[in-house]
Amino acid sequence: MNIMHNLNPFPVNSSMPVHAGNETMAMTKNYILDQAVAEKKLRRMSLEILENNAEEEELILVGIRESGSVVARNIQRMIAENSKVKTVLISVSLDKRIPGDVILDSSIDFTGKVIILVDDVSNSGKTLLYALKPFLAFHPKKIQALVLVERSHNSFPVRPDYIGLSIATTLQDHIYVEVKDEQVIGAYLA
Repeated sequence: MNIMHNLNPFPVNSSMPVHAGNETMAMTKNYILDQAVAEKKLRRMSLEILENNAEEEELILVGIRESGSVVARNIQRMIAENSKVKTVLISVSLDKRIPGDVILDSSIDFTGKVIILVDDVSNSGKTLLYALKPFLAFHPKKIQALVLVERSHNSFPVRPDYIGLSIATTLQDHIYVEVKDEQVIGAYLA
């Protein structure tokens, strides 16, 4: 049985031209999520956030740039559609390959707050771990993590609380989340 087929009932392959020197060849994208399925998964996770934080009056969504920020904005919109809970959206920037400086686009007091760290893909857990760095100077009420796609190769002690899709891959595989015009277009395996 093909597990990839069972995860997504929609067509999962798409061709895109790739330029190599003077030749153009087609690269096939093996989609594991299309836009409609990604939207459903985001909606489900937004409802889970509300359920797990029912007593809260405010949630701080922290999107890891770039795709994680798009995912966070979509989650914020969906929370607003289903609840009167106030959400604050901020972005965090860091080098995902070699994390060093972690920069927040907004400086607020996170003490006593509920923080939800949002990224597109969790590979080893390293990006989520380093993205926690600015919040360690405060005493938040709780910190939760949300990812659209989780790979099963954690090397760091960070596990997302909200997962759109969990997928087993080889270490050589990469998952890319496509975003366009503030929408998640899909995710594919390369």
